Amino acid sequence: MFGRNKKKLRKEYDEELLYLIDQAKKNWDHARQTEQAVYEVDEELVAETQLAKAKYQFLYQEAKLRNVRGHIQSSVIDH
Repeated sequence: MFGRNKKKLRKEYDEELLYLIDQAKKNWDHARQTEQAVYEVDEELVAETQLAKAKYQFLYQEAKLRNVRGHIQSSVIDH
């Protein structure tokens, strides 16, 4: 009775987490590409790239802790 709601909520939040991981990965990739494309890289650009990387890694670790399985490949984290 109560277990169904818990499972449903967990699945819903797991899907949200996967979506956030996808968005964070795209943002990080974009920040890295921007950093590589710019001739004179300033501290702000480097900081934005590092922040995007930290957000992605945090969400990825959260997914690992929650044992979320989805469309995330283990090779995604290989940089």
